Amino acid sequence: MDQKIYDSYVKILNDELIPAFGCTEPIALAYASARARETLGEFPEYMEAHCSGNIIKNVRGVRVPNSGGLKGVETAVILGALIGESDKKLEILESVTEDDQITTRELLDKNFCRCILVEGVGNLYLSVKAIKGDQWAEVTIEHAHTNITVVKKNGVSIYKKPYDVEGTKVDKSLLNIKDIVAFANMVDIQDVKDVLDMQISYNSAIAEEGLSGKWGAQIGRIFLSGYQPEVQWRAIAKTAAGSDARMAGCPSPVVINSGSGNQGITCSIPVIEYARELEKTEEELYRALCISNLTAQDQKQYIGPLSAYCGVVCAAASAGAAITYLYGGTVEQIEHTVVNTIANVGGMICDGAKASCAAKVSSALQAAILGHKMAMEGITFEAGEGLVQSEPEETIRAIGYMGKEGMKKTDVEILNIMIGNRSI
Repeated sequence: MDQKIYDSYVKILNDELIPAFGCTEPIALAYASARARETLGEFPEYMEAHCSGNIIKNVRGVRVPNSGGLKGVETAVILGALIGESDKKLEILESVTEDDQITTRELLDKNFCRCILVEGVGNLYLSVKAIKGDQWAEVTIEHAHTNITVVKKNGVSIYKKPYDVEGTKVDKSLLNIKDIVAFANMVDIQDVKDVLDMQISYNSAIAEEGLSGKWGAQIGRIFLSGYQPEVQWRAIAKTAAGSDARMAGCPSPVVINSGSGNQGITCSIPVIEYARELEKTEEELYRALCISNLTAQDQKQYIGPLSAYCGVVCAAASAGAAITYLYGGTVEQIEHTVVNTIANVGGMICDGAKASCAAKVSSALQAAILGHKMAMEGITFEAGEGLVQSEPEETIRAIGYMGKEGMKKTDVEILNIMIGNRSI
């Protein structure tokens, strides 16, 4: 394998598979808020959160961890300002105290923070402003959940970084399933072990918590109770349970993929469950997780981190690809697993982070397991059937284009309906 491709794939895994304490959009807001408070130098009298529609969509329905069950942009911003430890990034809310929760409720009642929709910006855009008297500080995050691009104090930029600064982005155009499988087969496990160990540990823990506790809509628990304990149902139930817990504000970290905890859970838990069922070695599990995580990145490079396209479809298709790998499938069968999955449920919409995400996880994984079984029997959807193209990577690109460009209007209308701007 070309060294540039190898190095890029290792960097993608280490850059993208990072821990996040709670749903990433509210945590990104808390991170920006903490940095704004630190820049201001004291606790503000008032705060504003200027957000893209996708940030608002993904925050309004999900519980913020350690908040005492609260939801919303304002909750996340207030907690971030109270904590003020921006060096913790996406794990910033791990240290919230009971006093912080009480203060947050008091400040919410006083309308301490205001959320403002910003149009004409990227899907992942937020800017938090902290104000006291005639002093103010503002922190902007764009394109990625920890990517601070601007820090201002009293209108003067004290930090500014364009997203595409040379050397800060990995070339994801190098991703393709053939090379991903080749990489998985030959990667030096020590290059990826630490990050994959963290993914296995963190994501398994929240999946088990989701099954044992009454989190969210309890999709995982209900799903498992209705089926025989075969591996496919256990895999689906445990993955959905992890999403149940995360969306309900479970105070446990998750290793994310493509900026999403649900996608990180979906990329990993089914693969772990199948590896155990098939009595695979630890090394074989690592190699399968490389396929799952990188195949998700391959799909998401065409869609972006936030859109109207439900990202767990990408993650489920990738988990299906890894399951095919664990069963000894060929590169072609792995490719067909992805095509079969996204040709089936590629139109699933994202209407924000909330309890029903766990149900979407279970639906996407059922499609992925069907796609895997079809591929193992030499069956795949053919070019010309819907968006399916003559080559698997072309199909991934076509579905991605549909998700990013074709569903832009859908994204606008989803938000309009959610915030009451559209009469139905």
